[in-house]
Amino acid sequence: MERFDVLVVGAGPSGSTAAYRLAREGARVLLADRARFPRDKPCGGGLTMRAVRLLPFSVDPVVEDRTRHVEFGLNFGSRFERHTEEPLVLMTQRSRLDSFLAERAARAGADFRDGAKVTEVEPTESGVVARVNGTKVAASAVLGADGVNGLAARAAGLDGGRDYGVALEANVPYGVVSRERYQGRLCLELANVPGGYGWVFPKADHVNVGVGGWEREGPRMREHLARFCREYAIPESALESIRGYRLPLLHPGARLAHRRLALIGDAAGLVDPLSGDGIYEAFLSAKLAAGAALDLLAGRTQDLEAYDWELRRALSSQLAAAWGAKVALDRFPRLTYGLVRTPYLWKAVVSLIGGEVPSPSAMRGLRRTSMRFVEALARAAGNPGRPYKTAET
Repeated sequence: MERFDVLVVGAGPSGSTAAYRLAREGARVLLADRARFPRDKPCGGGLTMRAVRLLPFSVDPVVEDRTRHVEFGLNFGSRFERHTEEPLVLMTQRSRLDSFLAERAARAGADFRDGAKVTEVEPTESGVVARVNGTKVAASAVLGADGVNGLAARAAGLDGGRDYGVALEANVPYGVVSRERYQGRLCLELANVPGGYGWVFPKADHVNVGVGGWEREGPRMREHLARFCREYAIPESALESIRGYRLPLLHPGARLAHRRLALIGDAAGLVDPLSGDGIYEAFLSAKLAAGAALDLLAGRTQDLEAYDWELRRALSSQLAAAWGAKVALDRFPRLTYGLVRTPYLWKAVVSLIGGEVPSPSAMRGLRRTSMRFVEALARAAGNPGRPYKTAET
């Protein structure tokens, strides 16, 4: 039986960065993914600067565009634009990003195995025993990074406690759409889909277009995408690589760790309910889970359960604000959109996405005041973010 300090199941952004951090500190790590790399995943491919700042290395080799302009629309009516001096979101493709991150983990010393299917994960007194491509593997700890439908959560009895959003995306090559129109620019169409928005994200030789919203909108997503394309003068016949996917949204009471198994990234349901972005949360959960695993290996703790508390503490303010803004936009779209247009709320958004401040609760002055108006709308709409703030200390 092969033995490792940590088995990481899944080589997406969370799994590979956790494996990198562990291997860099001398841990024996097996990073296993059932797919052969390079492989693609449905994702808009945007890396916010706060996400990039969490990485201990540069992602420049896989960056295809750097966006400084953000164009907002409200249900194909009113429109305005904002500009930032520094890039706000870096654009990549998941096929390139994931391969790059897995390669960095392997170079740090992790044993990366693609095409390696994990079929069993059984907790023991001293760790975990798993089957990887039919062969038994023992590890002192397991980090489950195998996505929204992964095995790790079910194996530890942690698969409950989620809601879901849905999204549908496609690619359109430059030439069909104007490079000059979209290069360096994010286009966000708010309130055109219940519980979500539409987007255009620029890449090196194409744009990624998509729509996302509440799970109940699933049967209508193709209709939403078709309308979005019509309004943006994008020929629906030119759409390539059309694909839909679910977005896991964490419940406030869901468990993310049990004994020596912890969930990270999408496997933990760590997608921002407002933006649909999960890469920042993937990198953050990887950092905290790797730290918890190193504490376990050093004998400072007996399990990974402190990771659950640390992650909730780090994300509570963000999740509360995101849920509040989501329902405010859904219930009061014009009022919320009007607030987004104000300079102080825009500055608050930029400082958060850019990583200048760690959480909405850290805002001060007029930026904080502007966010309180959104919070007031959220309370009027039912305030689903309130339970998440109970984790904040």
